[in-house]
Amino acid sequence: MSELKKTLGVFDIIALAFGAMVGWGWVVLAGGWIISAGIWGAVSAFLIGGFVVVLIGVTYAELAASMPITGGEHTYTHRALGVNVSFICSWSILFGYFSVVAFEAVALPTVVEYIVPNYSQGYLWTIAGWDVYATWVAVGMIGSVIVTWLNIRGMEVSAWFQKLAVVGIFLVGILLFVGAVLFNPETSNSVQAPAFIGGMGGIMTVMVMVPFLFVGFDVIPQAAEEINLTRPNIGKFLIVSIIIAVLWYVAVAWSVGKTLPLLQAQDSTLATADAMTNAWNGKWAGTLLVIGGVLGILSSWNAFLIGGSRLLYAMGKTHMLPQFLCKLHPKYNTPVNAILLIGGLATLAPLFGRKMLVWIVDAGGFGIVIAYTCVALSFLVLRYREPDMVRPFRVPAGKLVGIITIILSLGMLTLYLPGMPSALVPIEWWIFLGWTVLGAALYGYATMKNPGKSKEIMDHELHELKIVNQQWLKDNPYKK
Repeated sequence: MSELKKTLGVFDIIALAFGAMVGWGWVVLAGGWIISAGIWGAVSAFLIGGFVVVLIGVTYAELAASMPITGGEHTYTHRALGVNVSFICSWSILFGYFSVVAFEAVALPTVVEYIVPNYSQGYLWTIAGWDVYATWVAVGMIGSVIVTWLNIRGMEVSAWFQKLAVVGIFLVGILLFVGAVLFNPETSNSVQAPAFIGGMGGIMTVMVMVPFLFVGFDVIPQAAEEINLTRPNIGKFLIVSIIIAVLWYVAVAWSVGKTLPLLQAQDSTLATADAMTNAWNGKWAGTLLVIGGVLGILSSWNAFLIGGSRLLYAMGKTHMLPQFLCKLHPKYNTPVNAILLIGGLATLAPLFGRKMLVWIVDAGGFGIVIAYTCVALSFLVLRYREPDMVRPFRVPAGKLVGIITIILSLGMLTLYLPGMPSALVPIEWWIFLGWTVLGAALYGYATMKNPGKSKEIMDHELHELKIVNQQWLKDNPYKK
């Protein structure tokens, strides 16, 4: 039996996943999409890239409905590929979660600079060419403390906060889209962006960014034991959340392309806010959109803190990491030490400036794609090895989908390798290597201290799950 409370409904999990996928990138990167590919080129990139992410998502959906256990990938990979691969997958995606949470603590004070010019005061030091100021650090730290506190208070509180933030993002997004529909390009003196720029090359330039903008739907499997939905609906609404995010990015790309002249896009540092200002012919509109961007930061921050802390809890519970990580708060029943560890690291992040965190996020992205590849492999292996496994949400043509998803995941991995336009730079490889060595040391210590314990606990957990699944099948014979 789970020790965590089942408190998340349909709106909660959609808000959780969508809020994770929609951070700050849509505010600052949209101008680059239009410059690289044109209006319909950018839209095409998100439709094609979104289809790829949906395919990855359906493998998660089937596995999450079959194994609704906190930790998500942690459990799937163990069942299919063994305990060692389970640790590699979990440690890899945990790096991605750590990096995103830490970066949001840096993104927040960066955004405040657009609302309150010259607020950065009290020079501290310079790291990698970035000047760090006391007031800038303070904003990031305060934000981190608040989000961490909300998570400790319980899933109900953090889910309420997530829904509030996502509603705010949607309202701002609708205002941008409506403004673009009503906007008359002929009133602009500048040349509008063409439908396509650079042909297929331009589309590919934008598609490189797409998979990484959609990272976040995987927080649903991490919190599976706290979802109060039927098994099939866990899988269905995971996919729904991805589709909503695809439509969101398509709408943003079209709206910015429609309202932001090409010359202005080339000079803009906050393209979507400038597009909003143009659409409604008022600075107030751009400021409102920046506020929506702040909500995007907070929703993504909150979601990844939830996902990361649940994964740490699962790894501590199975003796892959120190036991103190699986402690639950006596009053709020949340994995308090896991939350404090991730939240504490995020609170320190602003001290290192923005450039250092960009390196960490890039390296963390590589870890996330490694995890996606492991999940795709697990999905296919289980389709062959356990064809009769209880699958409350079953993907049609599963083996074919699994093969295609593995190929796409491996393709995503190559984007980080030397020789590619988006390859990691040397310092990012060193950061990734450092994280790998730390994980190997912790796992090696845990294995020597408790030999065979991780496998024993996870095998027992899967055995209990199989019993529960058989009972579910008896209660739902029409699903067989």
